[in-house]
Amino acid sequence: MNFKAISRNVGYALLVSALFMLLSLGVSLLNGRDSAFVPLLISFLITFIVGIFPFLFVTRTAPITLKDGYMIIVLSWLLSFIFGMLPYALWGGPFTLANAWFESVSGYTTTGATILADIEALPKSLLFWRSATHFIGGLGVVVFLLLIIPNASPIKMRLTNMELSSLSRSGYSVRANRTVYVFAYVYLGIFVLSFVSYLLAGMSLFDAVCHAFSVSATGGFSTRNLSIGAFHSRVIELLTMIFMLLSSLHFGLIYMSVIHRTLRPMGNPVIKFYLATLVLMSIACGISLRVGGAVDTLGEGLWQGAFQALCTSSTTGFAIADNATWPMFANVLLLSLAIMCGCAGSTSGGVKADRILVLFKMIGCQIARTLHPSSMYEVHLGDRVLRENETSPHILYIAVFTLLTGISILLNLAIGLNGQDAFSSSIAALSNLGPATGRLGTMGNYDFIPAASKFLLSLDMFLGRVEIYPVVAVVAMLFDWKKK
Repeated sequence: MNFKAISRNVGYALLVSALFMLLSLGVSLLNGRDSAFVPLLISFLITFIVGIFPFLFVTRTAPITLKDGYMIIVLSWLLSFIFGMLPYALWGGPFTLANAWFESVSGYTTTGATILADIEALPKSLLFWRSATHFIGGLGVVVFLLLIIPNASPIKMRLTNMELSSLSRSGYSVRANRTVYVFAYVYLGIFVLSFVSYLLAGMSLFDAVCHAFSVSATGGFSTRNLSIGAFHSRVIELLTMIFMLLSSLHFGLIYMSVIHRTLRPMGNPVIKFYLATLVLMSIACGISLRVGGAVDTLGEGLWQGAFQALCTSSTTGFAIADNATWPMFANVLLLSLAIMCGCAGSTSGGVKADRILVLFKMIGCQIARTLHPSSMYEVHLGDRVLRENETSPHILYIAVFTLLTGISILLNLAIGLNGQDAFSSSIAALSNLGPATGRLGTMGNYDFIPAASKFLLSLDMFLGRVEIYPVVAVVAMLFDWKKK
């Protein structure tokens, strides 16, 4: 294993976090050196020194292997979590070590689950850092790394192919070495547009930046206890829905639509399936809210249902209402949507609408073969015919995701969570959704759950963010290394 190459590339990832800690220090100075100044300063110095160390003492090395690449991906995320928790742990207050770790992992994985009961009690610089972890994690610490590595480097090509799944790169044509730039352009474009829109809609500069960080990353950390509902503005709510939708669509298809000035790429069958599912879920949820008495009018029910359905499908943990007061049927609808979530090639989590559509088509094809054994049936996705070697990995991923969800639920029950909390929190964590149901809902928090559950759910968030396989690959490598 090429430890020199691994250390240099992980160092890049830590320097990205150090940069945003430095920006958070600037926010602290603008606010009269608030109480988070010293914790952020210490955190910045430690992260910067550790990140720059490999560049001072490690010379350039040979191209990385497949195993090196997986190790870089996993270590970049894990060390970002560890150094990212320093500002919380050093500031103190509600941040025990378990809570600081949970908040850091939730931020970087863009999950949006929080242990905070009073968000507004935090100094602005710490709130900025909290939202900044979303921004870093939304694009991905490894993608930030890839933006820094020169195009000619063989390391860049190998890491690009490992960090971005085949689902993310399908559906549009662009050179492989340009894929990472496409995602970065669209991501930054959504951030800038959402930031300007929030400003024009009446948010303060600080709130606009933090909420733009969150919505572009489909994270959900807010600067307010009542989240988006604190602004009491239909315009802000509508803008949030628009940008949550954009952030949950395939960035490659958005790029093609903008470059070619046509919506034709949006005719992709996955996009159609995703939007149709969203509409149906929003209507069903809205009707459920009205029938269940959670709202006074059907119009208000449809509005809240559409907002929360978009929050769930995009895995953005924003809210305009407390889902703990909603009928169970509406919450179950949203949890089922949380498993599917948005499209591949976006910042959303979950199984992805692409895989769910492939699953449905395979089920339909299998039923047709059963009814007509002598006929030939194939799985079609638009104009493409999907062969077995193209569909089986996606079905396997759904199976592994389901298995891990079941294991997480059982372990949370064993730790001491009740059935609802164990079930909904496991789905919300592995899907990178954040808010679950009941006490863990949109206006609740995770502070009361045992530390063991916090670490378990943190693992779920990590697995969901990197799409499971890189972590499994590194664990398998470690076992092989021990055997030798």
